[in-house]
Amino acid sequence: MFLDGQWVQAVSGDVFSVTNPATGEVIGEMPDGGAADTTAAIAAASAAFGSWSTTTAYERSAILYKAWQLMVERSEDLANLMTLEQGKPLKASRFEVSYAADFLQWFAEEAKRVTGEWLPSARANQRFLSIKQPVGVVGAITPWNYPISMLTRKMGPALAAGCTMVLKPAEATPLCAKAVFDVFVDAGIPAGVINMVTTSTPAPVGEVLTSDPRVAKLTFTGSTAVGKMLAGAAAANLQRVSVELGGHAPFIVYPDADPVHAAKGAAALKFLNSGQACISPNRLYVHRSVAEPFIETLTARVAKVKAGSGFDDGVGVGPLVNDAAVAKVANQVDDARAKGAEVPVGGERLETGDYANGHFYAPTLITGVTTDMLISHEETFGPVAPVMVYDEVDEVIELANATNYGLAAYVYTRDISTAFKAFEALRFGIIGINDVNPTSAAAPFGGMGDSGLGREGGHEGIDEYLETKLGGFAI
Repeated sequence: MFLDGQWVQAVSGDVFSVTNPATGEVIGEMPDGGAADTTAAIAAASAAFGSWSTTTAYERSAILYKAWQLMVERSEDLANLMTLEQGKPLKASRFEVSYAADFLQWFAEEAKRVTGEWLPSARANQRFLSIKQPVGVVGAITPWNYPISMLTRKMGPALAAGCTMVLKPAEATPLCAKAVFDVFVDAGIPAGVINMVTTSTPAPVGEVLTSDPRVAKLTFTGSTAVGKMLAGAAAANLQRVSVELGGHAPFIVYPDADPVHAAKGAAALKFLNSGQACISPNRLYVHRSVAEPFIETLTARVAKVKAGSGFDDGVGVGPLVNDAAVAKVANQVDDARAKGAEVPVGGERLETGDYANGHFYAPTLITGVTTDMLISHEETFGPVAPVMVYDEVDEVIELANATNYGLAAYVYTRDISTAFKAFEALRFGIIGINDVNPTSAAAPFGGMGDSGLGREGGHEGIDEYLETKLGGFAI
């Protein structure tokens, strides 16, 4: 673990193994920290806050720029580590490292753009000055599905704002987190500014992060159930909270859309990271008039997607994170089959040969999906594309909005009026209009409803780590 500028073992001396999800092979071990280690990390971050928060924006920016440069230089090593530890295809890992580095560059620039303002007063002898200052110590909990970019998306703005941090990375991907911390250490980050507690048992760490009064803010990316629990605990301590949670994204194909183009987009997006992405399309609503060419194209595309180790050429889908994830996907597919859906491609666990020791599920297409099936209501987080044919254009927005999740949605249409109406009517934080990648370090990312609170990236990203202070000056 990394505490107060030093790599250390857990107080208990315990360690846990890190495995490759494609092979089951142990690839490393990390300290198995707990409550005492977390308290020590908070103490280090609290002690460092005074000096770090008073550095100039230009000094903080310079460190973030250096970290960006180092991450770019080490991109191939980082990508290989990610594929080994997390399982995604090497091409996708390279893309993620580039995306992760973008956040460091973006917030290196945003650090110098935090400003205040003079405000008018009704009194002639009074002036108001509003300024922004860092909130304090930040507790950050990050997920396994994007084990490098989800760190920089939080560390970038927090450090740019002048906050110090305690990070608890996902227990499945701590080696990637360690590699990111190595980047910051080599970039010259002062002792105590960033701290990391690794653990195989997250609950005690989360309890300390949400109860210690020295922690001013909690930021979390992960499941909705855990996010709600953490946010509730943090509320008792009046911590500021931002959480990016699950999704159940609709993908709407209107009758005027190019069905072949839409199907290609759906295939490219659905199987990204083996479907283990919170913005992954989970409900594909296709108008009956274009359903046949859409399904025909999607069937051919899905059939060509190869599952396997992320290091093998031509692999488009890597392993899922664990056996429980495979079981959840299998349960949804089996439920759909039992209720009358057809599965023209895939629909099975991959358990023999090269797949025997990993966590694999075949790239799958389901057609004839109806609202009584589990997959219509539950986030899948796996390589399954469920197609639902609809007839009434006026009803499809209602169908898409029939969820408590509100992270991402996608629309395919060639009509600008339809596009704008859908953009405004869909209750989701991110809408891709004929676009399967509506994300960027320069753009705000976040959801509505059960998909979270707050925004990451863009100009809004740094605001999550700043407090507003008002000065009234009598002259």
